[in-house]
Amino acid sequence: MRFCVNAGFILGLMIAGGCEAAPGEDPSGTFQIEEIASFDRPWALTFLPDGRMLVTEKPGSLLLVSADGDKLEVAGVPEVDFGGQGGLGDVVLHPDYSENSMVYLSYVEAAGAAQGEEDTRGAVVVRGRLELTERGAALEDLEVIWRQTPKVTGRGHFGHRLLFDDNGYLFISSGERQKFTPAQDMAQNLGKIIRLHDDGSIPADNPFAESGGVAAQVWTLGQRNPLGLAFDADGQLWEIEMGPAGGDELNLIVAGSNYGYPVVSNGDHYNGDDIPDHHTRPEFVAPEVWWTPVISPGGLMIYSGELFPDWQGDAFAAGLSSKSLVRINLEGEPAEVQRFAMGERIRAVVQGPQGAIYLLEDGKDGRLLKLLPAA
Repeated sequence: MRFCVNAGFILGLMIAGGCEAAPGEDPSGTFQIEEIASFDRPWALTFLPDGRMLVTEKPGSLLLVSADGDKLEVAGVPEVDFGGQGGLGDVVLHPDYSENSMVYLSYVEAAGAAQGEEDTRGAVVVRGRLELTERGAALEDLEVIWRQTPKVTGRGHFGHRLLFDDNGYLFISSGERQKFTPAQDMAQNLGKIIRLHDDGSIPADNPFAESGGVAAQVWTLGQRNPLGLAFDADGQLWEIEMGPAGGDELNLIVAGSNYGYPVVSNGDHYNGDDIPDHHTRPEFVAPEVWWTPVISPGGLMIYSGELFPDWQGDAFAAGLSSKSLVRINLEGEPAEVQRFAMGERIRAVVQGPQGAIYLLEDGKDGRLLKLLPAA
């Protein structure tokens, strides 16, 4: 059975590449697509309480976007080190944003004289107040609350997705920066999931808190390039990450666990060298779902809205090289159940406040798309 996205109603918009075959497809789940705006290499979006959005562009701009696509650049964004996979990254609101106007950004900074060797860089998380007036928008009182340690050469695998839980803890995904071994090195916070208080301080109940140093920040280790974080309805954290040549992973995140990279992976090194599969090392947590060929996940969302009732509780992965939106059933034995061919690299997937699904395309003219049930 094959599934096609129903998108013909919007200005002749075509979904390139035809339909993707996927196990367990349900052809009654078609949707319409509304194009809202386009951006220069967009990376993330989040919704303000009034329905407007904040969208990051990787070269370094943060934009305030209305529901109909009007854009206003937000002043006060820090200078970013743009190149490769690096630049301005995620944007999230503090859980008490309505009272404190606090916004959190992740981005890549180059090393200064006091931070590391020349030509090194790493991800940073900052927070500041978003001031909205009739004259414009600006971030004020910015402060750095976290840095990848150490800064290293290269421009890949920053991760730097941000997510708050219901208790106000901030989770940060930190890629291993294409250096492999840091993912198993507790003296570095690369290749890990990090858990912090909202001000960047370390919770006393973190699994490695007694170790001190950067190890105290760590929630889990053995991650490669984690680009998606999401909580399900039970408060369980899920993470999705890019594998090497094969072996993209969807992981159920349990505090203190080791997910094995680079000792094990269901993929291989890009030069063809074998990496032992997870089942060969039972001390490492195996992925709940893995993909070979890869989907190249760019983001993760678990749906809880009412517009698509049949999808409640399902996870959705943004597919980059697969140019797709991937639906994953999390009940029982999690598995991909549907794949929508979108024709463009998909960087992010977010649920809107009314239950619509929003996608950001990757690239210089990446569009913001709104998915609604078919008419």
